[in-house]
Amino acid sequence: MDYVPSGDLLQKLKERVVLDEETAKFYIAEILLGIQYLHANNIIYRDIKPENILLDIDGHVCFADFGLSKEFKSRKEMHFSFSGTPE
Repeated sequence: MDYVPSGDLLQKLKERVVLDEETAKFYIAEILLGIQYLHANNIIYRDIKPENILLDIDGHVCFADFGLSKEFKSRKEMHFSFSGTPE
């Protein structure tokens, strides 16, 4: 994994408390593009949370912690495995 020196999205949210609209749109767009890319490559990313969204030196999004991710063979394939906390 590449070195991403700017921390994670959770840290950024704690620093700023509220993101301005342009910054929020930027992060949302990058996250959606990342998920779209993963889905196009048959990967289900099942651990999306602010601390798993890393920011590179230019502020671009990088996903981390693919431990719960799953590869699927076809769009019709169903996945019923449990992930997350029971609570």
